Amino acid sequence: MSKSSQTLLVELGTEELPASALQQMVAALARALEAGCGDYNLSHSGTHLFATPRRLAVVIDGLTLEAPDQEQEVLGPPVAAAKDAEGEWTPAALGFARKQGIDVEALQELNSDKGPRLGIRRQVVGARAEAVLPEIIAKAIEAIPVSKRMRWGRQRHEFLRPVQWLVALLGSDIIPVETLGLSSGRATRGHRFHHPEPIVLAEANDYEESLRQAKVIANFAERRENIRSQVAALAAEVGGAIDADDTLLDEVTGLVEWPVALRGSFDPAFLSVPAGALISSMREHQKYFHLVDDKGALMPVFITVANIESLRPELVVEGNEKVIQPRLADAAFFYDTDKATPLVQRSERLSGVVFQQQLGTLADKSRRVEALAAGLARVLGADVAICSRAASLCKNDLVSDLVLEFPDLQGIAGAHYARHDGEPDGVADAIEQHYWPRQAGDPLPRTTEAAVVALADRLDTLVGIFGIGQTPSGSKDPFGLRRAALAIIRLLIDQDVTLGIDALVKLAAEGFGDGVLDPNSESEVTEFILERFPAWYEEQGISIDVLRAVLAVGASSAADINRRVHAVHGFIGSDAAVALAAANKRVANILNKAGGDFSGRPDPALFATDAEKQLFASLEEAAQRADKLVDAQAYTEALEALATLRTPVDQFFEEVMVNAEEAAIRINRHELLAALRASFTGVADLALLAGGRA
Repeated sequence: MSKSSQTLLVELGTEELPASALQQMVAALARALEAGCGDYNLSHSGTHLFATPRRLAVVIDGLTLEAPDQEQEVLGPPVAAAKDAEGEWTPAALGFARKQGIDVEALQELNSDKGPRLGIRRQVVGARAEAVLPEIIAKAIEAIPVSKRMRWGRQRHEFLRPVQWLVALLGSDIIPVETLGLSSGRATRGHRFHHPEPIVLAEANDYEESLRQAKVIANFAERRENIRSQVAALAAEVGGAIDADDTLLDEVTGLVEWPVALRGSFDPAFLSVPAGALISSMREHQKYFHLVDDKGALMPVFITVANIESLRPELVVEGNEKVIQPRLADAAFFYDTDKATPLVQRSERLSGVVFQQQLGTLADKSRRVEALAAGLARVLGADVAICSRAASLCKNDLVSDLVLEFPDLQGIAGAHYARHDGEPDGVADAIEQHYWPRQAGDPLPRTTEAAVVALADRLDTLVGIFGIGQTPSGSKDPFGLRRAALAIIRLLIDQDVTLGIDALVKLAAEGFGDGVLDPNSESEVTEFILERFPAWYEEQGISIDVLRAVLAVGASSAADINRRVHAVHGFIGSDAAVALAAANKRVANILNKAGGDFSGRPDPALFATDAEKQLFASLEEAAQRADKLVDAQAYTEALEALATLRTPVDQFFEEVMVNAEEAAIRINRHELLAALRASFTGVADLALLAGGRA
């Protein structure tokens, strides 16, 4: 490191932090340190983040020791207000000079964006890192976001967990920092068991390697990859693979400092229990990785990650196998007990579970969803009997012992119980898959019947909750309505549903009794669903202007909106599209200024120029082709037909004065433009795309 720059190390040592908070907290610390240094014009060459259960640390490479000197302009009153009519300095000028500690005659005339002003230019000495870092570091640590604060000992300091040590080094020098009751030094700590002794750092660059020697992999990403690699290797040894779970991998990474993966097993007899129950037991309670074979079936094997290198690893494995045994036994007991009661008989218990106070019980919701599913099945051409039966049973597993113990098995448990009771596979599949997609990126239902029940369930919830005025606000969305609306969009597009969103909402509203829903809520739900489209298309790299252009022409079916959006998105990259969009915007502006109600039927006998005649002839031909293609929902081809109008449109605007003096000719030209405008809005309002591809 050069004499003009050094490495900065800041480490806050704590008692074990929650795994889920590590990355957010260390990122906030890094941002605050970088911002603080930036405020003093202290540049750097790179930043590295480190986070383990017992520490949050940031290393900033190449931090300049002294910021460059800068010339600073300090502006005072306007020159015009600096002297009075007699040429004497005004109080404003005298007061400014006095404030700056200089004689008023030393003031200079400086140019500014607000005109000539009195002022001074002075050299500002750059900040010295060692002088400003104590404050920067203290503020950065105190600004770390903490969900729940706690106190410890007799002190009044607060943090997520008790703090134990603080390291602040600039190169080999200690930066004196006082915060949270700690004084900074150069001593960090290694692994709690493998290396409990303090580690005295000679300089900041020794940090990562010194901790590695003390059995701590401080880099979160490196530790995560280390775990993934160990787990994958152990799985491969028994012919298995890890069912990818980034959330669990992140959580385990946040629980250990020196990961050691160990493989254990459980009684294969438990495999008769739904795999989801076993996986939930292993993942949620024990943080185990489960294994699947080459066919995706669960294996009676698990992998745990210890935070210590045991001299007797077989004892650690044995202990984990003993711990998981009763967990799996509970799942098996609940499953066997539940099977004794047919799924259909659980409908009675739904009457005792409130869905929402004003909307009734789960039994009430099930009846509404059943009726709505039957109606949707007829629209979508699905099996009405399968949809009705699945909808009537889809919530029954919510009162089963297995789901009460493992809530994430709702739908999965119901599908198992339905098959056990002899229900058709279509019914069982729909019961499980009606929860799909649970979140963004999840797969969609595989059958139309499952999609129907999924739509019915979400539409009922959306319409009901909006109807009683409990719309989402800010980050509060207890019924997951935003996620439900986005799922509805995906389902409608996937199933190519031609019915408009407003019509679907109306169909769902009919399932509620008179006076339950606010009469304005249907339009609110429709608008709420449409508001989810921008996020959906943003993920696909499609400009919101394209969506606005499509919605502007009244498209209401999600599937139709999607086809139009993709057609326009593909079209606007062409030169013809840019030209036509600009022309359409010009046409719209002309017609708006002209006012009046134009029919779009010009009289060819009133055309006074060849350009008018050519545009009319080209428009008639292109419009006929485009209209047929729009009727067939062949929107890309329709736009290509309109693209042939580029040359005659350009020629028209070059050669024709639209606002002719003679009224009849002027009105006829407006009618021609109205016809052109109508064609331009057949697929989308191209006037909204004048900027081309966003």
